[in-house]
Amino acid sequence: MAGYDFTKIEAKWQAHWQDNQTFRQPNPGDADFVERDPYYVLDMFPYPSGAGLHVGHPEGYTATDIISRYKRMTGFNVMHPMGYDAFGLPAEQYAVTHGVHPRETTEKNIANIERQIKMFGFSYDWSRRISTTDVEYYRWTQWIFLQLFNSYFDPAELKAKPISHLVHELENENYLIGMGGEIVFDTYGLEAIAEEVPLTRKWYELSGEEQHEILDTHRLAYRAEVPVNWCPQLGTVLANEEVTNEGRSERGNFPVYRRALKQWMLRITAYAERLLDDIEDVDWPEPIKLMQRNWIGKSTGAEVEFAIDGTDESLLVYTTRPDTLFGATYMVVAPEHPLVDTLTTAEQKSAMDTYIAAAVNKSDLERQTEGKDKTGVFTGCYAINPVNNEKTPIWVADYVMMGYGTGAIMAVPGHDTRDFEFATAFDLPILQVVQPDGDGDGDWQGFVGNGTSVNSGFLDGMTTPDAKAKMIDWLEDQSLGHGATNYKLRDWLFSRQRYWGEPFPIVHCDECGTVGLNDDQLPLELPPMDDFSPASSDDPDSPPRPPLGKMTDWITTPCPLCGKDSRRELNTMPQWAGSCWYFLRYLDPKNTESFCDAKIADYWLGEGKSGGVDLYVGGAEHAVLHLLYSRFWHKVLFDLGHVNTVEPFYKLYNQGMITSFTYRDSRGIAIPYTHCESRDGKMVHTETGEVLVESVEKMSKGLGNVVNPDEIIGEFGADTFRLYEMFMGPLNASKPWNTRDVPGVFRFLQRAWRMVAGDENSPALLTEADQDDVEKLLHRLAAKVGDDIEQMKFNTAIAAMMEFVNAVFKNGAIGQSQAERFVLILAPFAPHLAEELWSILGHGESMAYEPFPSFDEAMLTDDTVELAVQVCGKMRGKVSVAADADEATILAAVQADAKVAAHLEGKAIVKTIVVPGRLVNLIAK
Repeated sequence: MAGYDFTKIEAKWQAHWQDNQTFRQPNPGDADFVERDPYYVLDMFPYPSGAGLHVGHPEGYTATDIISRYKRMTGFNVMHPMGYDAFGLPAEQYAVTHGVHPRETTEKNIANIERQIKMFGFSYDWSRRISTTDVEYYRWTQWIFLQLFNSYFDPAELKAKPISHLVHELENENYLIGMGGEIVFDTYGLEAIAEEVPLTRKWYELSGEEQHEILDTHRLAYRAEVPVNWCPQLGTVLANEEVTNEGRSERGNFPVYRRALKQWMLRITAYAERLLDDIEDVDWPEPIKLMQRNWIGKSTGAEVEFAIDGTDESLLVYTTRPDTLFGATYMVVAPEHPLVDTLTTAEQKSAMDTYIAAAVNKSDLERQTEGKDKTGVFTGCYAINPVNNEKTPIWVADYVMMGYGTGAIMAVPGHDTRDFEFATAFDLPILQVVQPDGDGDGDWQGFVGNGTSVNSGFLDGMTTPDAKAKMIDWLEDQSLGHGATNYKLRDWLFSRQRYWGEPFPIVHCDECGTVGLNDDQLPLELPPMDDFSPASSDDPDSPPRPPLGKMTDWITTPCPLCGKDSRRELNTMPQWAGSCWYFLRYLDPKNTESFCDAKIADYWLGEGKSGGVDLYVGGAEHAVLHLLYSRFWHKVLFDLGHVNTVEPFYKLYNQGMITSFTYRDSRGIAIPYTHCESRDGKMVHTETGEVLVESVEKMSKGLGNVVNPDEIIGEFGADTFRLYEMFMGPLNASKPWNTRDVPGVFRFLQRAWRMVAGDENSPALLTEADQDDVEKLLHRLAAKVGDDIEQMKFNTAIAAMMEFVNAVFKNGAIGQSQAERFVLILAPFAPHLAEELWSILGHGESMAYEPFPSFDEAMLTDDTVELAVQVCGKMRGKVSVAADADEATILAAVQADAKVAAHLEGKAIVKTIVVPGRLVNLIAK
């Protein structure tokens, strides 16, 4: 028999799986569907960059493949799909730089990454392959956007409803319109007081333009003028995550400015409470849940109205500590606050204009960074503290943001870290109003915890919780404020001034306002363009000029409502759009009538709070945005009756990062692997001979420490690669890749091959009869590996398989049926090798759906146990006894042992200590 030729074996079985569609999973309703329990295993789908995969990328894919293969073997219908998150700025920037169309670049990158993925032998159902750039895919992304556009959030039922329902309620005067244009949803009892509800209007009293405006401001997808990160040289707005701490674009390192622009927004804030509540019902890592809670940032406190001295105006602030109102010694408003001009006196205007011009160009992260020097300008104006009528100076400072609360704060420097730093910098008063609990000698300056109110009038002596409640009651009684709940979560900025993204299915009509396309007008395809580069500028005040604005013939189109000429929306959707719902399209990717058939979704996702994808594996870097956005979209689809699960992903697992050794010279410059070699156990520069300093860092092309999986697979094979990544350590831990350790795993697979198939140097260890010693080990192995797979402890499962193979070689033989069961246990981890051995053992079909070996519980316990024997606490020997031996039998065996007896000679046993299954200690004198 020839040796282990992994190149030939892996090519053979990958071709077999593809030709026979081995892993194609039929849906309910398909002719070949077999009714079994479903199990949905999902990977976070990759972005197909030009660089392809490095060895860190397949870690999660290998884990999910092991789970998928195991679940098929244990009787489940397994959904295990793959696709590509292919829209976005990187592909467009590359295309602009190299003068090629982004679709051409994207398809080339997809072909390369798919080649790499397939060489691992992952058991994906490739019939479900999708790309977010496929027209038939983004047709349904556009359709889902229209569901948001044509819906509003009902505050009474806390769910999305069609905008047509809102119109119906307004027309029937169940809802009224406030004088500020807001909808008065709760009119119960008001009409009993008077025939006409004061300070409201009825729907029919509004003009058509006013009606359009009110509906548009209540849609889940709406347009608003908001401060954004504007990068004129990229010609687009950027998300906060795309801006560096230095206020520059992550891609290209261009300056980024804060500007107010009219953008599409999604009303995710309406779902803040549900996003918080429902995260308790999913099986996610607690750190990820905590990050989502912090991102949503729920807080309770009060909104307080401060009169502005000498005017009829007032300043509304939100505070989580209303108990500290007596300690408010100054006010701060955000640079973007609408009252800044009103508050600023003529003497302060010049300084204020200069300050605001600088502040608005800082990133949110830069403004909120703890410990940075506090800056600000006094407005020249004062507010009146409602609890003591004292005049309080009003400042403008960039550490206060419009995006949280009201954009204005009452500053209590005695008990807030940032306020204390600001007050210290500008020599403002600092008062104590909370006494730390304890002996009274604690330092109160900067104390932010709970304590006892002091110097606080009617609150003195109260604990912090009681003082909060008392102050809120007082504010409400005096009509000066009220209790309030606030969230840090902001509505989702959903516009990009780019070409390579989903076109908005929206037109702007002078007659009808903003109008969504009809379903039969979808998909709205991206028009082909030769010049798709955005308008670049060095001027921060340059207006956005999206690339689609060049398509003059495409821009003008009939309005879906009135038929008159209207203008298409020129922005495109962000890359996040396609990744919000891809897991649903996998279920029914060829459906032309719906994004997913409801019965198919119900089968794979289940119903209720416990439903959703059974296992979702990906990096922790997506802890907040992707997962939060997906949850939001899914909840809207749930509210509108399109899915029956509240949450999209039931179980989430984050694999750790695979890092890499980096080698730097004496200058601190990273030296690429191609210029490093090992000499006498040290890594040196191949040209200079300089000994290099080793560190462990993230893989990146810039550091020259990227390991290409093509090279590893070419030298050792895909099965070795898979096993090595799973054997490196716990899946959720970060660990460094070390190519020097790969041969150890390769040798294990070679031994497994020789054990079953033999080679030219050594015969196989197969015998017709099962081996008694091997049988017990095999049952234990089946139990151990099955349990480890369920718990995703792949490294310990592999270690157990290695121990088993060593034991078989020590035994010298393994029975035919025992070898078959071992190969089945190995199959999820090293599927190519396992398939070939299965074939050699006489089976003509793929083993992919063969049952995973069962085990006998009785085989998992030992008939005998070995006990350590101590005399007066010192180790003196070991004895073997029956596992169920009683204490008298154990003591008899111990005293019969010659070594132990020698240490007891001439002594009397005064005490015996027996720890079942472990040791015996004899106390003798």
